Amino acid sequence: MTKVRDDRVNYAFIAAIVAVATIGGFMFGYDSGVINGTQKGLESAFALGKLGVGVNVGAILVGSSIGAFGAGRLADRIGRRSVMMLAAVLFLVSAVLAGAASSSAVFIIARIIGGLGVGAASVISPVYISEVTPAAIRGRLSSVQQVMIISGLTGAFVANFALARYAGGSTADFWWGYSAWRWMFWLQAIPALIYLAALLIIPESPRYLVAKGRKAEAEAVLTRLLGPTEAARKVEEIDRSLAGDHHRPKLSDLVDRTTGKIRPILWAGIGLAVFQQLVGINVVFYYGATLWEAVGFTEDNALQINILSGVLSIGACLLTIAVVDKVGRKPLLLVGSAGMAVTLAIVAYAFSTAVTGADGAVTLPGNNGLIALVSANLYVIFFNLSWGPIMWVMLGEMFPNQIRGSGLAVAGFAQWIANAAISVSFPSLAVSPGLAMTYFGYAFFALVSFFFVQKMVVETKGRELEDMPG
Repeated sequence: MTKVRDDRVNYAFIAAIVAVATIGGFMFGYDSGVINGTQKGLESAFALGKLGVGVNVGAILVGSSIGAFGAGRLADRIGRRSVMMLAAVLFLVSAVLAGAASSSAVFIIARIIGGLGVGAASVISPVYISEVTPAAIRGRLSSVQQVMIISGLTGAFVANFALARYAGGSTADFWWGYSAWRWMFWLQAIPALIYLAALLIIPESPRYLVAKGRKAEAEAVLTRLLGPTEAARKVEEIDRSLAGDHHRPKLSDLVDRTTGKIRPILWAGIGLAVFQQLVGINVVFYYGATLWEAVGFTEDNALQINILSGVLSIGACLLTIAVVDKVGRKPLLLVGSAGMAVTLAIVAYAFSTAVTGADGAVTLPGNNGLIALVSANLYVIFFNLSWGPIMWVMLGEMFPNQIRGSGLAVAGFAQWIANAAISVSFPSLAVSPGLAMTYFGYAFFALVSFFFVQKMVVETKGRELEDMPG
């Protein structure tokens, strides 16, 4: 396979369009994280119990699973950029409606709409990035997606903290008599509008254009990316990688015609997507404030811990960007699995020592509060050094061209179903069997993920997309 001539690569243009595409990651993170810190407002406004909180928090995940599955297939029909633009519109509608919700039912609908956008952005942004970047730097640029997801989460945490602090609490009245928690959702409209406007200036994926028979347009895009000589060669290479009869990509392509069985690469993708959630990361991001308050921290301190976790996550992702194309994907996943298993087990132990005082307040005795806090943040670091960015990198690049959209549809759907199962179940599990046993469960899945990676994951570092095994 001929490598791209480095002197012809337009790195400035590639960086610009990757920056735009990853705003979708920021929106993904913001829309997911904004719920963290609004739960007291939801409880008081809609008279919710524990199960009700879980349903309202988890509503976004219903939309996300549908959005992830539908986006992969829709992107094969109307294009990667068009799907990202649709996601931007969904983010905007959700932000306005969630903040204005007059009932739990309206809020749930708003969050499902936002979830459709989150699901779409979660799978299409990594695909788009992988399809417009050279193999030598694809891991680094694809990892930017996770940095933006965490930046969005952290942005939501900072906004929530600032609004709650300024208003005097998340349920206190703020501008124009509306509660602070409502403004936490309305602020999301600003980055949603920026995302929609920025998408108008980036090109469509050249690999999508070739698949649709629009080779001249694909060559024009690739010329801007890689130079004219490389562009012509790449168009032909992409074309050869598609189905021999040039049929439109479809779900049935996921079945190997020679064996009649589902392709092993799809099982690997589903496993990566599901294990990323079974280790419990979104419990930290969705319920962080509630979690830390449950073991004795104040609301103000809990919101500050969220911000700390976000900053550490970004730092870990930046380290991944620096090493992913040198070390590879698989070694980072193995390190992450081992690190998460140990740190989650320590957190679980610390939570198991919690005591309830005569006044009903819960505390962790001795230094166990500090141990829990340090271990939880080390867990966040291990996750964002490995499974956080690498799962999205691999899903965006591991599938051959013909099945990329379909593979992403199925793996993305599985990822969000697992996300929903973990997130919706947490409030009830935190009560029975309790936080300690729940976190031991997450530690167990982290341990299992180590052996899954060893057996099922094939290294993709440095491979052209046209060379990916099916």
